[in-house]
Amino acid sequence: MLPAPDADPKPGHLYVVGTPLGNLEDMTFRAVRMLQAVDLIAAEDTRHTGKLLAHFQITTPQISYHEHNRQSRTGEVLHHLQARQHAVALVSDAGMPGISDPGYELIAACIEAEIPVIPIPGPTAAITALCVAGLPSDRFIFEGFLPLKGKERTVRLEAIAQADCTVVLYEAPHKLVKTLEDLVGVLGRDRPLCLGRELTKRFEEFWRGTLGDALEHYQATAPKGEFTIVIQGATREHPVLSEQAIKAELEHLLHQGISRTDASRQLAKATGQPKKLIYQLSLSIDIDTDEGA
Repeated sequence: MLPAPDADPKPGHLYVVGTPLGNLEDMTFRAVRMLQAVDLIAAEDTRHTGKLLAHFQITTPQISYHEHNRQSRTGEVLHHLQARQHAVALVSDAGMPGISDPGYELIAACIEAEIPVIPIPGPTAAITALCVAGLPSDRFIFEGFLPLKGKERTVRLEAIAQADCTVVLYEAPHKLVKTLEDLVGVLGRDRPLCLGRELTKRFEEFWRGTLGDALEHYQATAPKGEFTIVIQGATREHPVLSEQAIKAELEHLLHQGISRTDASRQLAKATGQPKKLIYQLSLSIDIDTDEGA
């Protein structure tokens, strides 16, 4: 026997409603009912959500809530909720609001204002891809989108390399090759991964292999659609050492009379790190050797 349905939405409550990633059949009965019954829907893109609402014959009014207007809109939505006259639903363009999405700021503001926040679960790209990646899922880190450039991106990449559990990333098609290049540069070519694109949509596809092979594949085949990247964590076979630890090992080998090239080759094999990266580190060590690059 099915449990009794929830009570109707209550005034002064924010309902965080999951919507399909692409396939409309993933819309839950509960999500449809709640969107029909609330007084207002705060949507990332009202045109995109409007198509979804029309499909399910939902006529509830919308307001936009996105990255560029979140500061002004947060106060407006809080006003509706604090007056205890309206129930409001928050939706993203796809999936669960608040996951790599400006909606988390509204959720946090409601919690701070002691406004009840009720989840209406739905699909999430990160979990959808993780479930079928074929990589360990007992522990994982969700990184969302990487910083675009600079030290912040480098620090994040180094943290991913150190992680001993599965890592999940999001990436846009036009940035995928650059991200794969950076991942290969820090994690090496041999790290297993799974890339899922256009999840639940008509051209859904999963590519499985190593970082190096993925880079070659997408250099030859133009990426299309939004990607979710699932990367295996560091293993004992290829322990990920910090830059300081690698330099210490290099210094030890160089003091034994081993050339920079041979020392870099040995450490690359032992750690799974790119030889080129290790060799560059060796150049910062003041040891008199005869061999060049």
